[in-house]
Amino acid sequence: MSTAHTTREEDESNSKDDEEASRLLQSKPLSPPEDEDDEVAYEAREKILVVDLDGIEVEDPSTIRVPPFSWKKLWLFTGPGFLMSIAFLDPGNLEGDLQAGAIAGYSLLWLLMWATGMGLLIQLLSARVGVATGRHLAELCRDEYPDWARLVLWLMAELALIGADIQEVIGSAIAIQILSNGVLPLWAGVIITASDCFIFLFLENYGVRKLEAVFAVLIATMALSFAWMFGDTKPSGKQLLIGILIPRLSSKTIRQAVGVVGCVIMPHNVFLHSALVQSRNIDPNKKGQVQEALNYYSIESSVALSISFMINLFVTTIFAKGFYGTKQANSIGLVNAGQYLQDKYGGGHFPILYIWGIGLLAAGQSSTITGTYAGQFIMGGFLNLRLKKWLRALITRSFAIVPTIVVALIFNTSESSLDILNEWLNVLQSVQIPFALIPLLTLVAKEQVMGVFKIGPVLEVSFELHYSVLLFS
Repeated sequence: MSTAHTTREEDESNSKDDEEASRLLQSKPLSPPEDEDDEVAYEAREKILVVDLDGIEVEDPSTIRVPPFSWKKLWLFTGPGFLMSIAFLDPGNLEGDLQAGAIAGYSLLWLLMWATGMGLLIQLLSARVGVATGRHLAELCRDEYPDWARLVLWLMAELALIGADIQEVIGSAIAIQILSNGVLPLWAGVIITASDCFIFLFLENYGVRKLEAVFAVLIATMALSFAWMFGDTKPSGKQLLIGILIPRLSSKTIRQAVGVVGCVIMPHNVFLHSALVQSRNIDPNKKGQVQEALNYYSIESSVALSISFMINLFVTTIFAKGFYGTKQANSIGLVNAGQYLQDKYGGGHFPILYIWGIGLLAAGQSSTITGTYAGQFIMGGFLNLRLKKWLRALITRSFAIVPTIVVALIFNTSESSLDILNEWLNVLQSVQIPFALIPLLTLVAKEQVMGVFKIGPVLEVSFELHYSVLLFS
């Protein structure tokens, strides 16, 4: 009787403690107060709560206490890295992959691997900036740079985004053309793809996690499609390993090599990732929370980019096996790649042309939506625009859709010209990389911005050196 009474009192006491902790969590701001006049990546009500109950405790400023690893926590943090990884899988990447495979064979696989590794480091720095400051890169550039420099950086970011979006929308339109058996022309596919900004807004209304789930399905669709093609074509395992392990580069493959780097390391993606990590409610004033978030984001981003590397590897080796050294190698591109695959490998139970079309459509649709996302953050951050989401999406979408429609109408009857355009757009991305990378490295090494989470000079110099070697090797 006495034991039961004591247990009941303990239960009531624990219940009161839980209610008090819940009240504190709801009442205590988990991030610094937002200025209503400033543009923010996510409103407070949109953010996902990931902090434990012990996160309400006051931290010792001299120490960084990180809770033990938790699979549940990792799951809550999973999402931004996979959305970011879409930029490594867009139609521009597929164009670079297939042309690298067809023209250079397996010889540029090492460059693809190292470019992906360098891309991972860049994205980890981007996430570091976003988590440690509570603001994304475009917002920080607005405050840290003079007006003329801010304007130049914004214009360059927009130019890179427009170039990427042209590839993404055209890639989607080509996929729609393939899957409709040519009934829908290229320009019609562009119009259909342009409507994805409204799909994006519809998905956002259901919360960040629902949007992330949709992207997970699209990535899985790409992985399954290109893995299926890899299994059908059976590329050489020996040549694949040699291509990854032994660096080779000739004067005939320079343009493809530059394109591989440009289509893997996307400038607008640097801005995007620093904003996506804002979707989790992390208080940048609590060092333990920041370090914990950085740990989980590092794991998530590594897994996401490992998957994207495998998908790019599949595409490169498929075309290396099928077309390297053939007379079609120099003429193959997104527009005719599916038909070339069909002619070489036939239909089977499920024609390879449609498998290619499904994978290309998933790549195009997912990347155009993340492109819209990146455009909003870039424009809103640099210009401090506070607009309704539908209007902001419409404006940023129009920046890319108008030139894309023009391109579709001009190049609709010329497959070779469209493929050459896509190849040079990949080169454009390489040229634009410094305009995103220099601000990132400058800010992530600045103590006034990053506090204790700034990177040291040794790491900064090492990073710049490795990037220079990768770009100019």
